[in-house]
Amino acid sequence: MIIRNIQRQCVKAMLTILGISIACGMILTGLFQRDTVSYMVNVQFGMAQREDLSVTFSDPTSYRARFDLLALPGVQHVEVFRAVPVRLRNGPRNYRTGIRGMETGGDIARLLDADLRPVALPTQGILLTDYLAQLLDVRVGDRLTVEVLEGNRPVREVTVVALVREYLGVSGYMHLAGINQFMQEGPTISGAYLSVDRVYMAELYTRLKNMPRVAGLAERIQEIRNFNRVMEETMLFFTYVATIFAVVIAFGVIYNSARIALTERGRELASLRVLGFTRAESAYILLGELGLLALLAIPLGLVLGEAMCYYIARTMQSDLFRVPVVLEPKTYAFACVVVVVSALLSGMAVRRRLDQLDLIAVLKAAE
Repeated sequence: MIIRNIQRQCVKAMLTILGISIACGMILTGLFQRDTVSYMVNVQFGMAQREDLSVTFSDPTSYRARFDLLALPGVQHVEVFRAVPVRLRNGPRNYRTGIRGMETGGDIARLLDADLRPVALPTQGILLTDYLAQLLDVRVGDRLTVEVLEGNRPVREVTVVALVREYLGVSGYMHLAGINQFMQEGPTISGAYLSVDRVYMAELYTRLKNMPRVAGLAERIQEIRNFNRVMEETMLFFTYVATIFAVVIAFGVIYNSARIALTERGRELASLRVLGFTRAESAYILLGELGLLALLAIPLGLVLGEAMCYYIARTMQSDLFRVPVVLEPKTYAFACVVVVVSALLSGMAVRRRLDQLDLIAVLKAAE
């Protein structure tokens, strides 16, 4: 009887499935941003940038400063970098950013490829973030014009040797010796990444802050807090709002479908009761159809939700950050549970109305 009724009203059944699946997909779109932010923090601050403190000097400094930093109390490891502001050009396309020179074999500051594996910096050429390569329309092997925006502002060309994946910012990367050679300077650095014993963190932070050549300090834990705060005030706030609306819509669609079905088939179900069907049997006919449609809608809803997540991620790409599509198993489970629970609550509400059908009115109705 359930299958036959679905076949007779296939359009209505398809619209019900579509409505439930869209509600299920909206739940995924609301929660995937939470999963995405957790993933971005883990990759950026757990795998790529693992320093405790980053120090930036006011002017390019001799490489000897690395050993001065390593001699400070509490400093366990130091990796240095050279930062050069530049404008990269490829034909009519150009982008103002910076090139960062790093040493090979870094442990606390690493570059990762698309598979999140460390990338070794070549002695010659430049590495670009994948998003910057798209902005400039360049590929591995292409030549870039580099306009240096400091010192005597030389203009030179360099070859793109590899692309790296980063979710925050857009930059170019070179080997430290390579960028020193590119700038035609001696061993020079612009700052350093420090691994610090937490016991000495406060004392070391104060000491470095008071040094005249130190222009800026950044603590990784504080950067993570700032990033999470910005996300909570912007993207994650709308995530929670969207999730609440999606849950409400899911319940509303399912409950509305159940009420419509009860209104359309109330006389039929009351007639079955008169013929000897029990309350449970008549409820099974109505609610079984609703349950079947909800179960059919869940896989479609998950597919639609994934598609909407990819669309949202593409629209959120910018030079500030890129949003990958990350969906945890618990997110899929939550979307499925919401649909199932909404179906159960709707069924309970409709069941009470079904038990109150007026059997006498059915007996009195003229055929």
